[in-house]
Amino acid sequence: MDNETDRHALTVIDNRTGRSYEIPISEGTVRAMDFRQIRAHEGDFGLMVYDPGYPNTASCRSAITHIDGETSVLEYRGYPIEQLAEKSTYLETAYLLVNGELPTKPQLEEWIHDITFHTYVHENIKKTTTPTRWACSSGPSAPSPRSTRTPSTYPIRYPVTSRRNG
Repeated sequence: MDNETDRHALTVIDNRTGRSYEIPISEGTVRAMDFRQIRAHEGDFGLMVYDPGYPNTASCRSAITHIDGETSVLEYRGYPIEQLAEKSTYLETAYLLVNGELPTKPQLEEWIHDITFHTYVHENIKKTTTPTRWACSSGPSAPSPRSTRTPSTYPIRYPVTSRRNG
């Protein structure tokens, strides 16, 4: 390893085997799975990391949410949750999470229109949720097939919602 990489790695020496391992450090963290390469013998599963209660475990990296439990900070896209709860509507906050900034008045009006339009459920789609009778059954069909059948019909009626912008 070169000197730059050495400064961004943790050297672990396994006293059971005498082997040395370099665990990369990225943004002040190490990946628990990187410790799996540390094995006492050939058939060993690899070293596991145990952090009871997860007080020292980062579950994810997020550009949307910042949480600091010790100082009671919760922010979405840099805005304190208290400010959003007091001054923003649900749809303004949804726009912030999706687009990275609070909407202007014209952006909010368009957002509300788009959300309203795409939450409209056509009568033909509603019919797929009504109970049906199977030929061999004496009662209505189970709710599970109905609940999985209905969302699968959305792209037929609303093709624009099945494409991702990107």
